[in-house]
Amino acid sequence: MRHRTIAGILGLALGTLAMLACVAAEPALAGGGIVARKVVGDLNGPAAFTFLPDGRIVYLERGSGDIRIYDRKTETDHRFYKVPGVNGEGERGALGVAVSPDWPVSRTLYVYVTRSSGGSLENQIVKVTRASGHGSMQVLMTSPASSSPYHNGGRILFGADGMLYAIVGDGHNSSNAQDLTGNLRGKILRMTPNGRVPSDNPIAGSRIYAFGIRNSYGFAFDPQTGRLWESENGPECLDEMNLIVAGGNFGWGPNEACGDVPGGTNNSGPALRHLPKLWFVSTIGITGAAFCLDCGLTEDAEGQLFFGGVNDGLLRRVALSAARDDVSGDPVQVLESPNDAIYSMETGPDGRIYFSDFQGIYRLAPA
Repeated sequence: MRHRTIAGILGLALGTLAMLACVAAEPALAGGGIVARKVVGDLNGPAAFTFLPDGRIVYLERGSGDIRIYDRKTETDHRFYKVPGVNGEGERGALGVAVSPDWPVSRTLYVYVTRSSGGSLENQIVKVTRASGHGSMQVLMTSPASSSPYHNGGRILFGADGMLYAIVGDGHNSSNAQDLTGNLRGKILRMTPNGRVPSDNPIAGSRIYAFGIRNSYGFAFDPQTGRLWESENGPECLDEMNLIVAGGNFGWGPNEACGDVPGGTNNSGPALRHLPKLWFVSTIGITGAAFCLDCGLTEDAEGQLFFGGVNDGLLRRVALSAARDDVSGDPVQVLESPNDAIYSMETGPDGRIYFSDFQGIYRLAPA
């Protein structure tokens, strides 16, 4: 079978390709019902994208730090701002983007980026505001980037509570994920739009929302329940889909080992450790995730969780249980990305599901 890694495409070193979920092999490629329609191509590494309320697409160039806006109606593209000092080596770079909930009042975007600052290499969340034709940037969060260019995380997303959620990778050092002394690596963070600690965070005085995280490029809020689901890359085993619990330990840490399914890598730190709701015995390079709610696809896709892979370029979907707190059955393979990789996934203002690969952005549509 073909083996692909984001290290060779996006810069994400993942494991070997296999297609096993839970304890059963996945069914054959579904096909026939859903296709990918190109929205815009010839892009320069759109590792992350999102939408303005009017449907325009905001996307990042991972290596350059350019924040760009594409207007589908006029087919025009312009630069909103260029984040300075970006380091795009390995898995570093401009990795996540979110739109301020009060857009266009403030014309503010948020970017997760690896950049050189004050002589140090850091993973940062920056707030970029544009007014009177000029842009300004404010650093909200800083975490030291490791000497290894891998496991930087980068997904950021506003929740319905108005808070900004972010994933910081473990920096290629598993012990970071269990360190709660102020170390933000290997964590999911929750903060106010100004970068402050919300008063109701599970760890008082800390932005940490959940810990025991290895490295992740995707999470999405279930529009029916508000619960947060996260896709996570394993080492040479056990890519995961997790249902995030505030203050929860998801078990990655210094006792890293593949071990037995489902415990596997989830064996570090204090109990209670939360096990994944879905796992792949060997890695698919799991990436972005998005929910279908009136997304205009096949009837059986309604309410399901879609997610991508970069090792095999396949898009999959999985049903949730009646209570929507677990998966129901095995995932179904939906289609293969036109360029054999899937990076980010988003739901647009039109309810449709979109994904990006290393050179374009696509919309899912019925065949």
